[in-house]
Amino acid sequence: MDAAHDDLAALRSALEQAQARAATAEAEAARAVAQISSTEAIIASLRLEIEKLRREIYGQRSERKARLLEQMEFQLEELEATASADELTAEQAAAKTTAVKAFTRQRSSRKPFPAHLPRERVVVPAPSACACCGSTKLAKLGETITETLESIPRQWKVIQTVREKFTCRECEKITQPPAPFHTIPRGWAGPSLLAMILFEKFGQHQPLNRQCERFAREGVEVSLSTLADQVGTCAGVLKPLYSLIETHVLAAERLHGDDTTVPVLAKGKTITGRLWTYVRDDRPFGGPAPPAAVFYYSRDRTGEHPQRHLHTYAGIFQADAYGGYNKLYEEGRQPSLVLEAACWVHARRRFFVLADLAASARRKAQGKTPAVISPIALEAVCRIDACLTSNARSMARTPVSAGPCARN
Repeated sequence: MDAAHDDLAALRSALEQAQARAATAEAEAARAVAQISSTEAIIASLRLEIEKLRREIYGQRSERKARLLEQMEFQLEELEATASADELTAEQAAAKTTAVKAFTRQRSSRKPFPAHLPRERVVVPAPSACACCGSTKLAKLGETITETLESIPRQWKVIQTVREKFTCRECEKITQPPAPFHTIPRGWAGPSLLAMILFEKFGQHQPLNRQCERFAREGVEVSLSTLADQVGTCAGVLKPLYSLIETHVLAAERLHGDDTTVPVLAKGKTITGRLWTYVRDDRPFGGPAPPAAVFYYSRDRTGEHPQRHLHTYAGIFQADAYGGYNKLYEEGRQPSLVLEAACWVHARRRFFVLADLAASARRKAQGKTPAVISPIALEAVCRIDACLTSNARSMARTPVSAGPCARN
């Protein structure tokens, strides 16, 4: 019995040591990634600075040169955001172990907030009694002010959170309320300002350099790297929420999928990227789960993208006839088979081309040879229309959001 107990204790000790080594390795890897990301951002910043100096010295004002600088600023923005996200990941990994020191990026000193901005003092209530001995004989020693830049529509202001500091006259214990909560660690921007920056960048496709220019015209100068730092950190903070939404969507029994084109700024030109959308909406089938959508971005439309997005999905998948989905429907697919639910709207298009009576009549009116109408295709269109009409009437009784295929 004692031998079994000793073996169990030894196994537990070995497991704890293995977990500690794994946490240390994870923290060291995250720290290395953060260092590399920070170095890349510094290099990009120096390259941009050199290019600006060359342009100023040699007087190059061509439109092509201006576009090149904008592209370099855009690349710097992405690198700064990535470096901040990697720094947060390294900090979280280092918090799990004491063997690895947290990585902190070198940042330029931030300018104080403009003096002309109004200040709103939010005083945290002071304690009425000493937390140490319970005495009510408290004397104010001073106060600590934490300034957070916040944005109100058409108005800027700096919120000063005042934390009064008191000392007890009997036990000399110093008491002060805790520091205010920040959306991101060591944050200087309020939640509304962060939400506005993220929405402008990702919702309105407004690059950070243009947001900086707009802020400067409103009397608030914030550097590009500072905004990129906030965006990258917010991406790391919001990642768990995104993962929950992704897990919820891909756990659906029925999934709708589609992709759409997205213009992407590239070197000297605009290219076409792809935004892949996967929607979960069980309301037409009486499902209790809330509807949700998850988005993925890619630079092209190769089939490897949906196969990677849905590599763990198993269920019914409704999409168009894009060939990139075909491998999802193959027999023997792991972890399990995906059942294809073809789209009536896409199927109808092929039959409609062979049964377009209006187009045939227009050709005849123009003196051209009318197109041959296929009776089988015409019958298929009539049956599909009757089916879609019946479904539309039944769905009209319950408000639903149409799947991606309905847009086509």
